[in-house]
Amino acid sequence: MSEPESPSTRGGSRESVEHPRNFGARAAAVAVASAIIDQGFIAYFAGGCVRDEILGLAPTDFDIATDATPDEIAKIFRGARGVGESFGVMLVRWKDRVVEVATFRADGVYHDGRRPSDIRFTTAEEDAHRRDFTINGLFRHPTTGEIVDFVKGQEDLAKRVLRAIGDPVARLREDRLRTLRAVRFVARFELTVDPETEHAICDAARDLVGVSRERIGGEFRRMFSHRTRARAVQLIEKWGLDAPALGESNSTGPCERVERIPDEASFGTVLAAWWLDRRGRADSVKPGEWRSTLNTSGSEWKQCGEILDIIATLEGSWEGLSTAQKKRLAARMDFNSALSVLFGIDARRVHEIRLEVDGLALEPGGLAPMPFLTGVDLIALGHAPGPKFKAILEQIYDRQLEGHVTSNEQAVVEARTLWTP
Repeated sequence: MSEPESPSTRGGSRESVEHPRNFGARAAAVAVASAIIDQGFIAYFAGGCVRDEILGLAPTDFDIATDATPDEIAKIFRGARGVGESFGVMLVRWKDRVVEVATFRADGVYHDGRRPSDIRFTTAEEDAHRRDFTINGLFRHPTTGEIVDFVKGQEDLAKRVLRAIGDPVARLREDRLRTLRAVRFVARFELTVDPETEHAICDAARDLVGVSRERIGGEFRRMFSHRTRARAVQLIEKWGLDAPALGESNSTGPCERVERIPDEASFGTVLAAWWLDRRGRADSVKPGEWRSTLNTSGSEWKQCGEILDIIATLEGSWEGLSTAQKKRLAARMDFNSALSVLFGIDARRVHEIRLEVDGLALEPGGLAPMPFLTGVDLIALGHAPGPKFKAILEQIYDRQLEGHVTSNEQAVVEARTLWTP
């Protein structure tokens, strides 16, 4: 995309919109909005960025809503491109940033539970009333900072209340994913829920069945990436959203593991913790099916499976493992994540395991020393690769981990002994 055409070529100079190359997202949005205003149009910050700033948070993205049409935006900014021109959405590049600019619109009938069948360009007030929740229906003037509020969103933010705009049943029917978005907002911003809105969410839970797995997985990923994930889990289960989202029966109960994992825990770690919390209280908890129902990536699901496998060993047979087996287990990439999940229900056991692993790590070579003998060494000794080849390497490495083999020379002797029929 090319650099935007300077507003000065469209009538009037604005030196103030020129900024250093690497300025922030807000500065870029101010510059774009100011350029639109210079051409005689209205332009406001809209939605989540306004909400976040009122709450004292730092938004990462700033969206602009305007009465300028996509064609008019394209005339103001060279290279502006439409990503949803039928919905009035354009992307404008300013310096090193891309800013989303949307024309004020009113939506027609929603037929698919996601998108309106048609739209018409309209006023800021109508645009505010077609949005989901009052806290997301606010506008802000980009330079004066004035809040433009047609839906009493400021009042609800001050009271920390999530409330649908207008009829909550209609709002949730328009986009069925809004039930999960409600969970994310309530958890992340520590809100209470308007009773009418909460009732509508519970009634609309079953409609999640028809939402794409990609969209559902995306919402779970956003919720579970935040430290308030345990609250999100509680709401998902309380409102009955777990059943359609996971393809299981509704199940409510304690979530000690999710509550006590670190704030920075990965998505795969949170899934493992939640699955274990639900195990035993849900009619059908099948972790393998979550990969498709939540549209996880291969790496996310692999990590979840690894953590569950490690925890099964820690809970079942850790004490009976040999030193080599304990070192191998402790050296696995997801061992510490597994301990963080186990900590939620058995902190004492985790403490004891950590002490033991710390002691093993102090032994010569640590938990995962470089092997004294490799496949190249075995080939040099005249042995061909095969099942026995791998088994001998494993046995010798185990003896190295146990401290019985302490040099390459000893490893070679061991290999010759083991290879002898």
